[in-house]
Amino acid sequence: MAFWSPQAQAESDSADRAAIDAGSDDAGLVARLHTDPAVLTLLYERYLEPVYRYCYVRMGNRERAEDATSEVFLRVVARLGDYQQGNFAAWLFRIAHNVVVDSYRAQRPEAAIDDAMHLSDPQPTAEDAIAGGAEYEPLYNALAMLNHEQRAVIELQFTGWADAQIAAALSRTPAAVRMLRLRAMQRLREIMKPSR
Repeated sequence: MAFWSPQAQAESDSADRAAIDAGSDDAGLVARLHTDPAVLTLLYERYLEPVYRYCYVRMGNRERAEDATSEVFLRVVARLGDYQQGNFAAWLFRIAHNVVVDSYRAQRPEAAIDDAMHLSDPQPTAEDAIAGGAEYEPLYNALAMLNHEQRAVIELQFTGWADAQIAAALSRTPAAVRMLRLRAMQRLREIMKPSR
């Protein structure tokens, strides 16, 4: 007769987790969430870095990206009941996108137009430029000039997503993602080309 021990439990959990992790697809993992809450940890670990990178690329600030990433996973936990069988990465990306948009909406100034007359010069100081990563500002400005899908493809690529993941997240084929990326890069070159 075998007795329970913390070490035996840890070894069993580790073996179960390795079996879950080895080639598991997201749909299978999500289906197991109702019977095995530990699967949520695996999904969290699988997507933490890509979600953080996406938030960081969109927000350009480490602290805000960390806060947004936390909010994404809080919403995932709160809305697991709303998840319908489909592409988990696409659903997660949609939540991340909404969190980023909500973050920008929350910081939108609400001052009256008359108050704008008393604002200081909006040009950043040299200290602000150094602290804020001014070297990336032309790229961020150029990205803002792309259409939504082109920008999403570039941002997701920057965050390390594969073509298949981007395609699923945008409900496109991988070939369409490659074409969007090509057109986005051509447009970025055109925008960022120094004027003569």
